[in-house]
Amino acid sequence: MQRVKNTIRTALHSLVFLFCWMSRAAAADFSTTVPTNIFSPQSTPARSIFHLSMFVLTITGIIFAVVCTLLVYSLSKFRASSANANSEPAQVYGSTQIELAWTIIPVLIVVVLFLATTRVLHAIQDAPMPANALQVTVIGHQFWWEYRYPQLGVVTANELHIPVSDPAHPMPTFLQLLSADTDHSFWIPELAGKTDLVPNHPNRMWMDPEHSGIFIGQCAQYCGTQHAKMLLRVSVDTPDDFAEWVREQRRTAVADERVAAGRQVFEATACVNCHSINGTMANGRFGPDLTHLMSRTTIAAGAALNTPENLRLWIQNPDAIKRGSLMPAMQLSKSDLDALMGYLETLR
Repeated sequence: MQRVKNTIRTALHSLVFLFCWMSRAAAADFSTTVPTNIFSPQSTPARSIFHLSMFVLTITGIIFAVVCTLLVYSLSKFRASSANANSEPAQVYGSTQIELAWTIIPVLIVVVLFLATTRVLHAIQDAPMPANALQVTVIGHQFWWEYRYPQLGVVTANELHIPVSDPAHPMPTFLQLLSADTDHSFWIPELAGKTDLVPNHPNRMWMDPEHSGIFIGQCAQYCGTQHAKMLLRVSVDTPDDFAEWVREQRRTAVADERVAAGRQVFEATACVNCHSINGTMANGRFGPDLTHLMSRTTIAAGAALNTPENLRLWIQNPDAIKRGSLMPAMQLSKSDLDALMGYLETLR
């Protein structure tokens, strides 16, 4: 009897939790409290996925409520008592109506969910790319993101800049997703669904953000030690701000003679094997492009704010910020580190 009571209690608690969660999701505005918010879609793909999710959740919630109601009713009406303790309930065999009901109804539910899901998948994955679409190549690395804009001649890292897509003048962004090493997964909940980056298997996705702002995402596929600190930061800019950002990113690195010693330190160490800076001999591809390093808000793929103190620590001891990262500690003397910092701070 105690087991029956526990079953009823668990079912009721689950039903109450589901009801409260769905009510809160429908009524509350999470955008001010949750940085990765699946309940606040800001682009067409995200909105399609959100509506599909709510539809599926509603159907399954109704099924859950019906099953729990029938369970509670059956346990209550047919519970054991002293009058029927030794008798067996009436057995029902060969009821065509019941067998048809529990076969046809689930099949219809599955078919409806299948068709609804297929429709959304087709609308998102097979959407034609307009001639004015912005194209970006996204390359996942352990443990950072590389962004290449082939139409614009811009290469950057970790912070993706795209223009807002005005409904009157839509300008969607189409992303080609590649991986340089292992499996990754590109996911910005408010802008688009989750799409994997698989070595030697290009994928694609698109987004058309309706509002400017900063949107946070996450690598959603375990890709190694620092998977949890492989963050995504998408800056949706107004058309004018995006054009200005592109102009700044096209510029070569500032050649300031006052920090020539720092540039010499950079070019004389292993930094040039992994990083690239336009206008210098550095042409590495294993690490982020540093041409405009100080224009970024964060370092280490969002693991820390891009401040001089954090940047110095990152160069001295990367494991202090991101344990298990593939960047080696450079073991520079204080004078070389000071000179290098002076040079890096000019890269805007």
